[in-house]
Amino acid sequence: MAGLRVTPVHRHGQARLYVSLPDGRAAAWYERDSGRVSLLLDDHRDAVLAALRPYAVGELIVGPPPVPTVADLARLALHPDDDLAPNRPGEALLTELERYATGHRFRADPRRRALAAQERAGAALDRLDDAGWRVLHAVPLPGGATIDHLLVGPAGVLAVSTLDATRRRVRIADPLVAVGRAAPAPLLRDARHRAERAALALTAAVQPLLVLVDAERIEPGRARGVGILRDSEIPDLARRGGLLKPADVESLYWTARDRRTWLRA
Repeated sequence: MAGLRVTPVHRHGQARLYVSLPDGRAAAWYERDSGRVSLLLDDHRDAVLAALRPYAVGELIVGPPPVPTVADLARLALHPDDDLAPNRPGEALLTELERYATGHRFRADPRRRALAAQERAGAALDRLDDAGWRVLHAVPLPGGATIDHLLVGPAGVLAVSTLDATRRRVRIADPLVAVGRAAPAPLLRDARHRAERAALALTAAVQPLLVLVDAERIEPGRARGVGILRDSEIPDLARRGGLLKPADVESLYWTARDRRTWLRA
C-alpha cells in the first residue's frame, strides 16, 4: 500500500517508529531496541513491514500490540500532521531559511546564528529525558509566534526562549536584554507573554525561561518572573522536582504535542 507514513518518536529514553495510513490511522509501531512490530491493522501487515524494512536492523518480530497505556491511546488518536513531537529544534527557522533565504553576500545571515543557538539548547534539553522531562521544539502559536522549546517535567512546565550570545556580554534590565553592542530588546516581556499564552492553551501554570547560549559574561539585573540560565546550566534542571507527578507530566506532554491545542493560545 502506497503512502504509509513512518514517524520517529522518542519517549522514556526509547526510540519508536510509528506507521500510519494516509488518512492518519495508526497501523503499527516498531520498537528499535527489541525489534518488535506491534501490529494494529493486520490487513496492512505486508505494507507495514515493507515501510519499516529500510529502518529495521535484523529480523522483525511481529505480533499484536501490548495493552495500551493512556498515553498510547492519546498517541493513536493523534493525526501525524497534528503531532509536534517530530519538530526539530529551530524548525521554524529551518523552514524559513530553506524556503525564503535571500543570501547575504557580505555578512552571515543572523537567522543561522539564532538557529545554531536553538539547536545547541535543544540538544541539551533533549538529554533531560532520562530525568523524567519531556520536550517539544518550535511550538507554533497563532499569529506566527513560536515557543522555541516547551519543557514539561517534575518541576512544572517551562516555556524556553533561546538567545544567541556567542562570546558576548549580556546585560539584563527588565524588560530589556542587550547582547554585545546591539540595541536592547524587550526579550523578558516577550518571554513572559509566550508563557502566558502557553498557560492559556494548556490550562496549567507555565514559567518563562531564557537560555543564554555561549555568553561570555552576564550582567544580571531585575528579571521579574523569568528564569535566566546559561546553556551549560541546562543539565541542572534534572535535579529540580517536587511539583508534577509522572502521570501529570505525561498528560500535559500529550496535550502539548497536539497542534490543535495551541489554536486557543
